[in-house]
Order: sequence, then C-alpha cells, then structure tokens
Amino acid sequence: MANRFLSALAFFLLAGDVLAGGPSVPETQLDVALVIAVDVSSSMESEEQGLQREGFINAFHSSLVHEAIENGPNGRIAVTYVEWSGVKDQRVIVPWTIIDSPEKAVSFSNQLAYQPIRQAGMTSISGIIDYSRKLFEQLGGSPVRRVIDISGDGPNNDGRHVAYARDEAIADGIIINGLPIMFRRTSGSTELEDLDLYFRECVIGGVGSFVLPLHDPEQFAMVVRTKIMREIAGIGDKEPLIIPVQQGSMNCITGERRKQEDLLSQEKKP
Repeated sequence: MANRFLSALAFFLLAGDVLAGGPSVPETQLDVALVIAVDVSSSMESEEQGLQREGFINAFHSSLVHEAIENGPNGRIAVTYVEWSGVKDQRVIVPWTIIDSPEKAVSFSNQLAYQPIRQAGMTSISGIIDYSRKLFEQLGGSPVRRVIDISGDGPNNDGRHVAYARDEAIADGIIINGLPIMFRRTSGSTELEDLDLYFRECVIGGVGSFVLPLHDPEQFAMVVRTKIMREIAGIGDKEPLIIPVQQGSMNCITGERRKQEDLLSQEKKP
C-alpha cells in the first residue's frame, strides 16, 4: 500500500512539473493598453481644461464604456492618464491601471477626479509620443494593441518634428489617434484652423487610427466617450473623417514656423 501511495504521489508531482513547464495563457492578457495623453499647454484655457478632464472622468463612469471593456476578447484593458506640454513636460496623473470590471473603471475615474488641473507652457506632440513609448515598456502583460490617445488644441512647436516621432512609433506597432480641440475660446483665438487636417497628416498613424475633431464644447463628454469606446473595441476609420484638399497639403512644421515668427516679432518690438 505504501509503495502504491508513493508511486501515485510521484506521478502527481511529475505531472505538476510538466504542466508548470508547458505553455500557459498569460493572466495579464490585455485587449488594449491605452495612454490617454491630454494637452495642458498655455493655449488651453481653464474652462477648456475643465471640460477635457470632466469628459474623461464621465467616460469611465459610463455603462457604455464598461460594456465595451467587457465585450473584448479578454475583457481586460490597461489605462494610464498623462498630461503633457513641452518636450520635457509630461506628468502621469493616474498610473497604469488594469480595468476588468465596472468597479475598477469607476475607481480609475475617481482617482482622476481627485487630481488638480494644471497649466504649463509649450506644445510638444512629439514629446508625448516618445514618452508614451517608454510607458508601454514599463507595462507588464501582453496587450493585443497599444494605443496613444492624444487630445490637443494646437500643432507641435517644441522638441523634434512630430512626423519623426509618429513614424517611429508606428514602426514599433503603436497606434496613434487624435482628438483635435477646435472650438473658439473666450479669447476669440484659434490655434490652427485646419487642426483636424494637421492631426490626420502629421500626428495619427497605425492600423485603424482615426481623428475625431471636437467643434462644440457642449459635446466634449460625448466625443470623449465615443473615442474611448472605439479605442477599446479597436474600431478605426474605414474612411477619413475629414477630406484633405490633397495628400501632403499640410505642412507638418507649421507650429515650429509660427513659433519662430512670434519670436522674431517679439525681437522687433521696441
């Protein structure tokens, strides 16, 4: 009897070793790893920033977003919320968070709601793209898709050329989507009339990437929620949301050029 017991025990121990050494489905398999990158440069007015933050807070409280997460192949996503401005100014407001239930989505939203809103300086879209690539390297697990969700109200005017950063990210398999903020602020100014075209030709890229322009501040929450749901579900553009006049019609260094013109104008003042 003792020999039979020892033989059975040896069998189960050996079987356990084989199972442990064999391939297994990673517990941290993710449908998408999403960097939410929001512009806090000086051109973003306080009301505009408040609407932007509130839009993302409401999105992760939404049952529609919860359903989008649940309906994914794995029902798990990872999200981090980052504020950005100049080339050396990126700040993680909510770190990487695994969301696999409505409760965790609401918890992410609540963490975001507790953080103060700040305003910074320049606009470096290239800087936030490069920074986001480093954030993906810090994330464990195995995301099916890696997505950078960039919202902003102006073109790149600091750091290296945005097209270089975009092209390197795309080559690494990263998807970049854009939310250009295009409504007129209380100051009456607009950063760039064709900002949606700029985002399409100079910022976004990757399989299924898209631009979702925002023209009305009252639609901020709806547009943000729609964008998040599309990114979670992996639904990209089949056709452009905007129609370029001609391919390559947008100058991707228009922000840098305007910055240089402003500096020269300041030097000429008495």
